[in-house]
Amino acid sequence: MSRKYTQTRNSTGKIILFAVLCCGILGYTGTAVAWNFTVPATEVKPQNGVFEFPVSAFQDGKAKHFEYKHSPSQWVRFFVVKSTDGVIRAAFDACEVCYKSKKGYVQQGNDMVCINCGLKFRTDKVNEIKGGCNPSPLKRTIQGDKMIITQQDVLTGQKYFQ
Repeated sequence: MSRKYTQTRNSTGKIILFAVLCCGILGYTGTAVAWNFTVPATEVKPQNGVFEFPVSAFQDGKAKHFEYKHSPSQWVRFFVVKSTDGVIRAAFDACEVCYKSKKGYVQQGNDMVCINCGLKFRTDKVNEIKGGCNPSPLKRTIQGDKMIITQQDVLTGQKYFQ
């Protein structure tokens, strides 16, 4: 008499593979959704043609986002961050490549990350490297315990926010 053996399929491997794929897809989707937002910004107004910020406001190394509404239809966003080398830096919350998305940058550790494309830029390179997806530099000066940005310099960034 011959016996027929039937092989039972091991469904455990398929279940594990399916679970791993689902987690990967959900993780990717979650990251994409999390980056699809604009970082809240504090509205600022110039006094006598300048924006004046206390240097102490940036000592924690966390990027602060600001928005200047020149008129109801004209606005400019920028951020200020004290970089890893101790320099207070400023840039428009936009770049030459992704500005049309109007998503800007978010800080992750010592990097500024383009919310649109995900490229990372070290904070100590803000204001140093121009072009491409690098944050567009914004002139600023330190005068005593104040950081000064002129209204005129902020308005040069309007092209990124129209």
